[in-house]
Amino acid sequence: MTTFFLARHGETIWHAEHRYAGNSDVALTRHGLGQAAALGAWAVDAHLDAIVASPLSRARRSAAPAIETTGLELRLDDRLVEIDFGEAEGLTPDEIVDRFPAEWAAFCEAPASKPLPGGEAGRAGIARALPVLDELVAEFPDGRVLIVAHATLIRLMFCELAGMDPDGYRDLLPVLGNCNLTTIVYPWATESRAAHHPRIRLLGFDVPPSRAD
Repeated sequence: MTTFFLARHGETIWHAEHRYAGNSDVALTRHGLGQAAALGAWAVDAHLDAIVASPLSRARRSAAPAIETTGLELRLDDRLVEIDFGEAEGLTPDEIVDRFPAEWAAFCEAPASKPLPGGEAGRAGIARALPVLDELVAEFPDGRVLIVAHATLIRLMFCELAGMDPDGYRDLLPVLGNCNLTTIVYPWATESRAAHHPRIRLLGFDVPPSRAD
């Protein structure tokens, strides 16, 4: 069974201002760098076999302390980038409502199916990202893997893996803390599961590194 530790990157300058940061490359704040350091301290005794990250700088920088403390090589995968929010990139929710009221309402109703203007559907993000986990399961069938990625993508993947409707991710999982860990285990092969049957076992959700096993 492969154990995955899914971590959101540290706080960025846009997130501190409540701005949507999808596939835009946004720097970490000083607080975000501290959160990344805490993740690195957790990694010391986590017995990791691999560390994989989104290539966006906020994810790479958040994974860097864990690389330093474990000596593992950082593996980057383009499929782990955040959902593209299109014309809403860099905007606050209030600004999105002002500019795109109808599109924002549609997005809030079905955020995995109805993207913001010029953006990527959440279900498309699920389709590109889940094969990364499947490939890592094949490579590390009894391993422990840290994945440093993004809040929306992690929540979407979690819903899909847990047999939940991804369009409910904003209501079901409203918050995912920076550099917090969601721990899941793949106990069964994908092809053996029934429709809507969980592919995973959940060991922890949104747990600060200082409290994670």
